[in-house]
Amino acid sequence: MSKPTLLAALAAGAMLCGLAAGMAQTNEPDGGPPAARHATGETAMTNSATSSMLEVPGARIYHEKRGSGPVLLIIPGGPQDAGVFAELAELLADRYTVVTYDPRGNSRTSVEGELGDLDLDVQGDDAARLIEAAGAGPAYVFGTSGGAQIGLNLAARHPHLVKALVAHEPPTIMLLDDPSEALAADQALYDTYKSEGVDAAMAQFFGMAGFDGDEPPPEFDMPPEAAETFARVAGNFEYWLAHGMIPLSVYEPDVAALRSGEPKIVVAIGEGSARQPIAEMGEALARKLRVEPVSFPGDHIGFEQDAGGFAKALDGALK
Repeated sequence: MSKPTLLAALAAGAMLCGLAAGMAQTNEPDGGPPAARHATGETAMTNSATSSMLEVPGARIYHEKRGSGPVLLIIPGGPQDAGVFAELAELLADRYTVVTYDPRGNSRTSVEGELGDLDLDVQGDDAARLIEAAGAGPAYVFGTSGGAQIGLNLAARHPHLVKALVAHEPPTIMLLDDPSEALAADQALYDTYKSEGVDAAMAQFFGMAGFDGDEPPPEFDMPPEAAETFARVAGNFEYWLAHGMIPLSVYEPDVAALRSGEPKIVVAIGEGSARQPIAEMGEALARKLRVEPVSFPGDHIGFEQDAGGFAKALDGALK
C-alpha cells in the first residue's frame, strides 16, 4: 500500500461529504468496533510516551502523554486514534505536555454495554475529563475534522477548561448556506453501508473523492507502529459508518457561546484544501465566529503530510 493511500485510509470516515476515501476490512458485525484491548495502569512506550486508562462514566479512555509544559489535548477525527498523531506529538513535546487519546468508540478505549450513536456532549465530556485528569488548569486543545467538532462542543460547554482551541477543518455542514447536498451525500454513503457493507461504502468514498478503486495500490512496507495504527483505524470504520458519520453531519456548534471570546477559537484550513467543500465548511464557521481562518500546511491530513510545518503552525496559532 502506498503512503498516500495509507494516509487516505487513516483519514477516511473522519471526513464527510465524500471529501476523502479509505479502505477497510472488518470481521465485526454491524454496530460495533472490535473488542477493545484493556490496559492496566501506566506503561512506558518506546516513543517516550506513557499510556494510561482514564475511568469515566461508562468507559475507560485510552490516552498517551508526552513532554512537559502546558497541556495540549489532541482530539482525533472520525475513526482515528492516538497513534495517528505520534509524530506531531513528539515534535511538540519539548514545549507542551501533549495528551493524545482514542475517542469513545475507537481502538483501545473500552465501553460498558452496547455502543450507541456518537453523542457530541458525551465526547466533549470525555475530553473535559482528560483535561481535568492532567491537573494543570485550562489546556490548549487541537481538534481535527470530527475532532474539531468535539473541540467546539468542549469549548462551548466547558470554557473554563480551554485556554485556546484550534479547530482544524471541522465538517460544520449545518453552517453552510445550503447544507442539503452535503447531507444527501452522507445519507447516500450511510445507505450503501447499511445495504452493502463497509467495503462497498469505502469504495463509494473512493469514487466520490475521485480515486480510482479499480487499480490495486502498489505494495508498501509500513514500519510496525504504522501497521498497528493502520489496523486499529481500519477496524474503527464499522462503528464510524454505523454510528458516527450522521451525528457529526447534523451537529451545529453553539456559535453564540463560542463567540463570547473565552476561550480563543482559531479556525484552521489547510492550504491544499482551498476551494474544497471542507474548506467552505471551515470558512462558514469562521464567518459565524467573526474571525479570519488561519492557513495551515497540507490538506485535511496536513499533520501527517508535513508534521514539522504543521507543529510550527499549531504552536504559533495557540500562542
